[in-house]
Amino acid sequence: MATNAMIAKAKRKPKFSTRKYNRCRICGRPRGFLGKFAMCRICFRNHALRGEVPGVVKASW
Repeated sequence: MATNAMIAKAKRKPKFSTRKYNRCRICGRPRGFLGKFAMCRICFRNHALRGEVPGVVKASW
C-alpha cells in the first residue's frame, strides 16, 4: 500500500514535466500502471473479474 505522503506528492504539479509519474487511482501503486484504465494491474484484475470495467471480458479459448 502506498503511503499518503507519496500519493499527495504525486498529485502535485512537478517542477519539470518529465518528473511526472502515474499512480493507481484506487490504491496509489506506482508500478504496473495501465494508462488506458488509470489503475494498477492488481486493481484492474479485481475490477475486471467483478465486471466493473466496461468492455473487458475474461479470455477463454
